[in-house]
Amino acid sequence: MARLEDVCEILDSKRVPITAKDRVSGLYPYYGANGVQDYVDNYIFDDELVLLAEDGGNFGSKDKPIAYRVSGKCWVNNHAHVLKPKPCIDVDYLCYALMFYDVSSLVNGATRQKLTQADMRTMEIPLLEMAEQKSIVQKLNKTIALISLRKKQLEKLDELVKSRFIELFGDAVENDRNWRTEKMDAVAPVKTSEQMFNGKVWLLNLDMVEAHTGRIIDYVFSDISDIGTSTCAFDEENVLYSKLRPYLNKVVVPNRKGFSTSELVPLKPKKDLLNRHFFAHLLRSHSFVAYISEKVAGAKMPRVSMNVFRDFNCILPPLDLQNQFAAFVAQTDKSKLAVQKSLEQLETLKKSLMQKYFG
Repeated sequence: MARLEDVCEILDSKRVPITAKDRVSGLYPYYGANGVQDYVDNYIFDDELVLLAEDGGNFGSKDKPIAYRVSGKCWVNNHAHVLKPKPCIDVDYLCYALMFYDVSSLVNGATRQKLTQADMRTMEIPLLEMAEQKSIVQKLNKTIALISLRKKQLEKLDELVKSRFIELFGDAVENDRNWRTEKMDAVAPVKTSEQMFNGKVWLLNLDMVEAHTGRIIDYVFSDISDIGTSTCAFDEENVLYSKLRPYLNKVVVPNRKGFSTSELVPLKPKKDLLNRHFFAHLLRSHSFVAYISEKVAGAKMPRVSMNVFRDFNCILPPLDLQNQFAAFVAQTDKSKLAVQKSLEQLETLKKSLMQKYFG
């Protein structure tokens, strides 16, 4: 093991904070505790460095790192320690060793935790032979590159579905294909609250829904007497839509009965007019999200009035065309499921490697 002060040059004295009003926009990244905050017209560092949060960092997080790698010309403020590795340590290895370092016994401060330079100097990391360091870095870099690739594949599959929607149906708001329309309230009314179950129920809230896809990450199995009155019952015929900013594009096609928080409103598309998978993608479409975003009101809790929703002119393409699109979505979802499974395995591998090498 080696102390940070023995394997790094600590360049904190060269940092210069610039208030937002005094920054001149430019090409060079302006870094803080957790990454780029701005771009400025000058730089104070031009090197291979690791920045470690001093205050305002993700201390205690298992998912968000407290250190990150920078390269080339940049500016760093006084919220990140600046570390330049000595010849005995690889810069990427140093970064990996610090990303999720447990600093709980070192940080102090009630409202804004701070890792002082004195405490930072005492942090210890495994110091291996350079060849071993580079081998570890290679394994982690390869795993992270594959994780990035899988995420891009998921994004491309999502883009494919959106492109297919536009190809078949055009703009859902402008209705440039001149489809028949009806008020949303007539074809997909808000489902009235009702007691559907006794005993244990599935509960879904906004945090359990992936923002850009509407994929359900998890449910909570809860006693019906514990879920409160501000919930909405839903079933497998509904589509759930969030009326609360910044979650306007959270659209869920549930795969079981349950209850949702009041911000996830159950809509019940009429089967003879709307395929619910088509309807869900209509609600996720860029044009519909833009349309609804303009209707948001309220300062403390910005949200969309359900009257705005009910009055929307919903396009009604032929049902067989909707079903064709839904079949395409189902096939794409199979591909997404395989990619998602691979992504989860890679994320697990990354965590196990980090645990193995850095504890």
